[in-house]
Amino acid sequence: QVQLVESGGGLVQAGGSLRLSCLASGRTSSVYAMAWFRQAPGKEREFIAAIEWSGNNTYSSDSVKGRFTISRDNAENTLYLQMNSLKPEDTAVYYCAAVWTISIAALRAPNEGLKAPNEYDYWGQGTQVTVSS
Repeated sequence: QVQLVESGGGLVQAGGSLRLSCLASGRTSSVYAMAWFRQAPGKEREFIAAIEWSGNNTYSSDSVKGRFTISRDNAENTLYLQMNSLKPEDTAVYYCAAVWTISIAALRAPNEGLKAPNEYDYWGQGTQVTVSS
């Protein structure tokens, strides 16, 4: 199993930056990919970005391209999300998630498959990000 703990959320003014971290523990060597999602009140969970845990590929939502960057530090078992030029509409609870067993469909089309929340086997508890106008 894998345990995920997010940190780094908080209150920031519009235009500011935050960096979220997600510390993974447990059998991280078997993780295929990790991702960030967010969920605002009354809305569905939204994909932000994903990264292969052992490869070099990353996948991002069009809504955050150019502003948010996903990265990882395998030695530290940590996933990051650098968020710049934050907007009030970025306010949400941000979750990290890990894929343990990737589906055939997602393996064949990771650009779409890794955007689906149900592809992920483990989730963190979430960290609140609030952007004031």
